[in-house]
Amino acid sequence: MSEADDTTVNAKPIPDVGRSLAVALADSGADGDIPRVVAGGQGAVARQILDIAFANGVKVREDADMAQLLTRIDVESDIPVEAFAAVAEILTYVYQSNQNMNAHPETAKTAKEMIRKWTGNEN
Repeated sequence: MSEADDTTVNAKPIPDVGRSLAVALADSGADGDIPRVVAGGQGAVARQILDIAFANGVKVREDADMAQLLTRIDVESDIPVEAFAAVAEILTYVYQSNQNMNAHPETAKTAKEMIRKWTGNEN
């Protein structure tokens, strides 16, 4: 996992992707909306996804297993139920990383709270 410190977004250089995979997720921020895959690919496409993320200060997290799973999902599709826990953990990391920048209204949400919203189980 790559992490920037709390004051610098993506302080590390863009990794050499070669045959690596990259996936971009979008979260509307609306309660109950399931995040969706908005881009995915390997090699040059992965590099382009990373270039765009780094250029826009988007937090990047390395997780080969998650990337492998999510690149199998069609673009603009919701993430599958099987990936809820892992994606919720990733989003929690991103929200907490952005907390000092006030970049996202859901920074206080926990992974468990997100999963309850996505599954419709409010209890």
